[in-house]
Amino acid sequence: MTAQSAIAQSQLYDRDLARWYAETLAQLKAGDLENLDVGHLIEEIEGLAARDRREIKTRLKVLLAHLLKRIYVPLPDNYRGWENTIDEQREQLQDLLEQSPSLESFLEDSFAESWQRALKQVRNDYPEVSLPDLWPGDRTVESILTKALWQR
Repeated sequence: MTAQSAIAQSQLYDRDLARWYAETLAQLKAGDLENLDVGHLIEEIEGLAARDRREIKTRLKVLLAHLLKRIYVPLPDNYRGWENTIDEQREQLQDLLEQSPSLESFLEDSFAESWQRALKQVRNDYPEVSLPDLWPGDRTVESILTKALWQR
């Protein structure tokens, strides 16, 4: 890649990201590896990996918070809404894990942090409800993503 071409690619990245994506994709498909904006391509791939990990943590926290509410907060009029959110978060997490099975270990590693955040949120929202300090169920990915824990 010439210095001028490298500068043009870098400027394109800063000016029009969608066009940069299109041109980078075309270069990859054509096998034009010499003219790739490798630095920004690496940055984009790293960003995609980080995005998936953030999404796992966010969805896990929401799932755990709604499971806590459904199990411990005695508001039957809210049960169906909480169950809908539980189903949606589980489905989205399953989709992420199906697409990237290696993220299952990240979900397991993120459990403790997500649990603490979910617990804090539900305790703030429902201070009158007694909640456990420790997760009351099985911590396996399968259990978290499938079991109706409120049906004991």
